[in-house]
Amino acid sequence: MMSIPLNGKVGPGDAELLAEINQLRQTRNAVILAHYYQDGRIQDLADFVGDSLDLSRKAAATDADVIVFCGVRFMAEVAKILNPAKTVILPDMAAGCSLEDSCPVDDFAAFRARYPDHISLTYINCSAAVKAHSDIIITSSNARYIIDQIPADQPILLAPDQHLGRYLVQETGRDMVLWPGSCIVHEQFSEKELINLKTRHPLAPVAAHPECPAHILNHADHVGSTSSILKFVRESDADSFIIATEPGIIHQMEKTSPEKTFIGAPGIDGECSCNQCPFMALNTLEKLRDCLRDLTPVIEISEPERLAAKAPLDRMLEMSPPQIQQTTDSMPMSGRAY
Repeated sequence: MMSIPLNGKVGPGDAELLAEINQLRQTRNAVILAHYYQDGRIQDLADFVGDSLDLSRKAAATDADVIVFCGVRFMAEVAKILNPAKTVILPDMAAGCSLEDSCPVDDFAAFRARYPDHISLTYINCSAAVKAHSDIIITSSNARYIIDQIPADQPILLAPDQHLGRYLVQETGRDMVLWPGSCIVHEQFSEKELINLKTRHPLAPVAAHPECPAHILNHADHVGSTSSILKFVRESDADSFIIATEPGIIHQMEKTSPEKTFIGAPGIDGECSCNQCPFMALNTLEKLRDCLRDLTPVIEISEPERLAAKAPLDRMLEMSPPQIQQTTDSMPMSGRAY
């Protein structure tokens, strides 16, 4: 049985629950994947911690029969799209995504129809149905690299995150038609409170995810994906950092750079925890145990939709830089080999 490192977030009362999870994962021949935004206790017991696409590809390389995706629904769908023969389960099927919700497939199909000459770049934070209506899927890690490969005279649609879209317009100089979606977590950061925090910590660089609105990104010293932000704080000589993304990522920062200080960017009133993703928080140790025991909730996608959604994912992988094609950003937490 794999031992789980205790790091202060796992208490003695969790020991029996963790033992049950360990036993069930062995019985089910399951791999447990956890996104950076999950509760620290779930990150610590996962076989791999990373971003959604990288985790799905890690799962594809295992001989596990069951994939437990501790994240949100669209992430588990990507795992199923890339691993059709495996059983993919999610601790709580209600763990959705505000970006996904902002882009219903019928509305997206109508949006596409209004711009028949545009190529559709769709952020991975969307449903399998929306992916099936897209040309190329992008992530915050590879979006600019992919856009740079698209001919300059080819018009572009970008959905569903308008803030990521505006950031990419600024970075690439390309004019794009943007879907008006956004992430409720990244919308909650306060520019006023961030400025106050920077005043109190003038030597602390600000690292922000490009899903943040422009008035937050304007104050950032580094803008990048979750993996990029982790790399930045790990390699920087600074002692303290202000982090403008979901605060679950700070758990990994504290593990890899315990000598540094990480300060979560403040919410709208400077004190609220409104920048914590309510959907990510739905996954708990108890629900993780239950889904392994019952093999439900299970992700199901029809084969025609899966193949249609896989095509733009395959295009993304073909157009991604080598370091993403050969993904290395996941953090193996257990030493467990499949």
